[in-house]
Formats: sequence, structure tokens, C-alpha cells
Amino acid sequence: MDNNKQTFTLVRQDNGIAHLVMDVAGESMNTLKAAFAEEVSKVLSEIKQDNTLRGVVLVSGKKDSFVAGADINMLASCQSAQEAIALSRQGQMIFDQLEQIDIPVVAAINGACLGGGLELAMACHARICSDNPKTALGLPEVQLGLLPGSGGTQRLPKLVGIQKALDMMLTGKQLRAKQALKAGLVNDVVPESVLTDVAEKLILSGKVSGGKPKYSKVKLNMLGKFLERTAPGRKVLFNQATKTVLGKTKGNYPAPLKIIDCVKTGVEQSPAKGYQLEADHFGHLVMTPVSKELRQIFFATTDMKKEQGIEGVEALPISNVAVLGGGLMGGGIAFVTATKAKLPVRIKDINHQGIHHALKYSFDILNKKVKRRFMKKSEQQKQMSMITGTTDYTGFKATDVVIEAVFEDLALKQNMVADIESHCKESTIFASNTSSLPIGQIAEKAKRPENVIGLHYFSPVDKMPLAEIIAHDKTSDQTISTTVALAKKQGKTPIVVKDKAGFYVNRILAPYMNEAAILLLSGEPVEKIDKALVKFGFPVGPMQLLDEVGIDIGAKIGPILEAELGERFAPPSAFNKLIEDGRLGRKTKKGFYQYNTKKKQVDESVYQLLGITKSESLSTEDISLRCTYMMLNEAVRCFDEGIIRNARDGDIGAIFGIGFPPFLGGPFRYIDQVGANNIVVKLNQWKQEVDARFTPCQLLVDMAEKGELFYP
Repeated sequence: MDNNKQTFTLVRQDNGIAHLVMDVAGESMNTLKAAFAEEVSKVLSEIKQDNTLRGVVLVSGKKDSFVAGADINMLASCQSAQEAIALSRQGQMIFDQLEQIDIPVVAAINGACLGGGLELAMACHARICSDNPKTALGLPEVQLGLLPGSGGTQRLPKLVGIQKALDMMLTGKQLRAKQALKAGLVNDVVPESVLTDVAEKLILSGKVSGGKPKYSKVKLNMLGKFLERTAPGRKVLFNQATKTVLGKTKGNYPAPLKIIDCVKTGVEQSPAKGYQLEADHFGHLVMTPVSKELRQIFFATTDMKKEQGIEGVEALPISNVAVLGGGLMGGGIAFVTATKAKLPVRIKDINHQGIHHALKYSFDILNKKVKRRFMKKSEQQKQMSMITGTTDYTGFKATDVVIEAVFEDLALKQNMVADIESHCKESTIFASNTSSLPIGQIAEKAKRPENVIGLHYFSPVDKMPLAEIIAHDKTSDQTISTTVALAKKQGKTPIVVKDKAGFYVNRILAPYMNEAAILLLSGEPVEKIDKALVKFGFPVGPMQLLDEVGIDIGAKIGPILEAELGERFAPPSAFNKLIEDGRLGRKTKKGFYQYNTKKKQVDESVYQLLGITKSESLSTEDISLRCTYMMLNEAVRCFDEGIIRNARDGDIGAIFGIGFPPFLGGPFRYIDQVGANNIVVKLNQWKQEVDARFTPCQLLVDMAEKGELFYP
């Protein structure tokens, strides 16, 4: 192998310790690849043969990153489960060789230590990590429909206990440095500047030895000891984990159950059987459609992070941001701007109460982090100082981007544009967080329409990953690229969409929600509709979603879409009775569900109010397909009209914006799976039997006839 391209380098120190430095050439982060196997074996052999070595410190040659995981591109080339099983066995064997070295090997972890990276660290005899905020340890494989395949399911329970290990692997959650120390995953947390020194001292102290590790018992309370160290307790533990998994996944994701199976086998039978089962399950999961779709989402979002708004057009630098409106959305936008984008943000509201609410939004989230010891009080204060408030336009002169988050009222938004044009500099971008009003209409009276753009966030802003960037026909390319860059800094995955009422996400959501409402009015019970769509794979059912968003918000968007796009968007008029009755959903503690009881239950009085006689005539499959196929039909229309740039953006927009089932890959990948022809046949059947609203759009019909795919 060419020495210049070596990934692992052994650097001997004067004190008898060697640093094993991992640095993948030409990459910003270290990832583990199957191609490294020979090189690793060679280095391990060199370590074993050197009798002068007292120990090894495993370090990364990358700044702020240890090992980000295994390179998942390897999996795409696997043609069979057997090939993937072989990959897993190879990883297990190399880490086993590392574990058996008879001098201590200590991992010095700084930055991301995830997936295969954590499996590598766990095969070392001890782990020290830095207190760098970027240090995070976790096994996120489940998010790709996989399980840790290089010994992770066997080593993690021995280090942190069965319950903690299952919690980490079944959710993919990452631990910060102090959490990892508390859990027993690392031996110490130290400042980054002394990380390798402390690792060396640990080796020289004689407190850690090489060879097969002797796991010290995990600290557990009385209940924990019963659950983890007795056969009846473990039975309860694994049964409960299985029940929780099925409750959350509805059986749509196979990986979590396989993880439980691997842990259980390793603990109840033997580590050897646990490792064998881990490799077998890993290999079979790699070949599942679920994992293939989840990996496609990962690749799509990775590609999108590298893209500019307009290719070749650089974003302008942004130093200051302002937000108009201190409501829930305004508060959320200010929070991600200050804490993720690390930009000073000024909130303007018509009264001090609005500013107070917006500041409280950020304070409450950060305070939770302080209480959980994710964050120091000083850091909370520093981040809060980035957010200021005003009831006029003082401090707006230097603002680069103003984000408007006021009511869905066209005249009000047009007035806001005029105000910003008179109080800010000529280059200031006006970004509207409208959810349905066309941006061209908001910019109609603007002096500088090229600076006006849509920047649509989803609620709650601090959690929802999508942002729609909406350019009208006069928006400049520079404004588009700058707004995309800002959204990325705020931690969002942005998709650029064309300016038409409802844009993309709300436009495909509306027919889905309307169909659910029509089914309700025809007699199908609220909980039956919601359960059908949750079983299909949506995070919540449409009726609960309406309660969460606010029935009044839905009522405002409907007429806008109907006026611009036609009567297929007309919301059922009976729903006006809900608003007249003060039923706006969760915010008024009254909607389709009751919110003043401990257990979530349907408010039965809603049926009487809407004049509904309950009569269950459809199967859960019919309910879920009728609602979903309405969404698919509209998504294809959006593709045909160029509302979205490509099928990939349409899939990511639906998954990240409305929780379209990720394991199905998004509307367009799902259409390819089911076949356009089968969807057209079904829509035509409903068109004959139910209503003309099910008429398939022309592009879908054409694709069905030609047997075409969105992803050839």
C-alpha cells in the first residue's frame, strides 16, 4: 500500500506508548471501510510483535471528529445477505483482534464517535473523551434500518447495562460526554487539550490492562439489579422492550426487534451465539426494502447539504437577522437562528407581551438542557443574549435578513414588506414564513421584489427539519442562495419550490386531510381513521394532526388553496361548526380529542355537533389508501408543474415536512414500488364508485401506460 495513502499510522512516543492515528485521506471525517481490513491487521500485528510498547492510544487525525461510523456506501454493493454477513463478521473479527492485544489500548475520543466508530472504541480496553460540545457517542444504525454489526449489540450491554444499551440502540440516541461518563461508557471526561496526555497516564498508571476485558459490574439500583441480573427480571425487560417497539413501529421497521434478539441471545445464551446472530441479522437487514429506503434518505440529505440554492451563485454573508412577530413560529425561528445559526436576532412585535413569549420559548428549551446538564448556565446566558426585542424598528438598519411570521393576511404582509424597505438597507432580504399565500402576491407592491422570498418553516420550528424556500418570478438568484444558506445554518434541510398556493408540502397535505374529513363525515370514527394512518406509517393520524396544528389554521388555508387551485381543495363546510363551537384543537383543550383527561380519548360530542352517525363501512386499508393516494396524486401534479425541482426533493419534503412514512422512501419512491399502473387502477375504481375527486392526474396516467419510474 502507498504510504502516503495509509489510514492508520503508528507514532511511537518516548515514554513507550504509541499513538495509533486514524486519518482517512481526502475525507473531512473518518469512516470505516472494508478496504481497511488488511491495513488494520498489519498494524495490529506490528503492535503485538513490538515488545517495547507499554500501551497504545487510539486517536483521530481529524479535528472535532473521532470516527463518524462505517461507510454505508459499502452496503449498496452487497448483492446478497451472505455478502453483508461477511462484512459484519470481518468487522467483528478485527475488533476482536484489537480487544485481545495484551497491552492496554485506550481510545481518546474527541468529536463524533458514532456507529462503527463507537464499536471500535468499545473494543479498546478503556475510553477517555473530551468535553468538546461536538463530542457525541452513539449507535444510530437503527435509523438506517440496521443494527450495530461489528459487536455493538454484545459489548454495549456489558459496559452500560441492558436497559441503557437497548435505549441507545433502539432509538439511535447520542450521549454527550458527561452522559457517557455517567452511563459507564467512558472512563473519564477531560478538556480536549489534555486528552491524549490523560489517556497515556491511564496506561502508565497500570489501572487498565490489555487482553480480553474484565467488565466491571454496571451500577444499578435494586429494580435494575432484579431486571438485569435475574432470569425473570430479564424476561420482563425484553418483553417490555418488544411491546414498546411494536407500539411505536407498528411492525413497519424490522431492525429494533432484531436488536432485542441479539442482546437477549448474547446475555441468555453465550457471547459467541450473540455475535453470530448479530452478523446474520445485520446481513438480512441490509437486503430489506426498509433499510434500502432509509439509506436512500440518508444519501439524499447528504447530497442536499452540499448543494447551493442556485448552482454557481454564492450566498451573501449574513451577520444579523430580524423576526417579525413573537408568536409560536416567531419564537421558534428566533431560537434556531440564535442557537443553531449562532447569529444575533432581533424580534419585533406590536407589544412587549409578544416579545416576552418569544424569549420564553428559547429560555424554556435552553433551561431544560441546563437542568439535564447538557449545557452550562453560562452557555445558556450567552445564547439568550443573542436574542433581543423591540416594538419599533430600532436596530433594523444593519439587518441582512428579516423573517416575517405574522398572521396569514395578505394586506398585513404587504405592509410589512413596505416597512422593511423603508427601515432597512437596500440589500435586506424579506423572507415570509407564509404557509399558503403566494409569494408573488406578497411582493406585488414591493420596490425591490428581487429581495422578497418565501421561507416556510414547520411547527414546532426547533424540531421539524424541513424548510421550503419559495422564489417568485422576480426573486434574484442571490436571494435564493443566501436564504438556502441561512436555512442550512439554522439546522434545516431546505427544498427550493415554485411559487404557487400551498407550495409543495401543504398542497399535498390538503387533499389527504380533506379525504380524512370526508371519511369522518361519512361515519368512520375519529380513532379508526387515525389508527389506520398511524399503522400505515404516519407519526400521527390526520384528526390528531388537525388538533395539533389548530383547526382554525386549517380553516384559513383551505379557502386560499381552493381559490388558487380549484374545488378539489374545498374543505368540508361542516367543519365551520367546530370553530363556532370554540373547538380549535389542543390549544383550546377542545377538538376531536379531549385534553383535560389523563388518557387521550376522542371527544364523543364531536359526532353530534357535526351530525355524524357512526357506521364503520370501510377497512383500515381502504381508509389509509384513500387518504394516501390523494396525497400521491397531488404530489405527481406538483412534479408535473415544476413546483418541486425533482422527485428526490419531493420525497424529502414529504418525509421531513409531514412525516410521510420514511420506510416507504417518500411519495415518489412509494409510487415506483407500488407501480403507477396499480395506483391509476385504484384511483379510477374510486372515481367510478365514490367521486370524481379521485381522477388520476395526466402524468400519472402517462407513466402508467409507458411503465415509467420516477427513479429509473
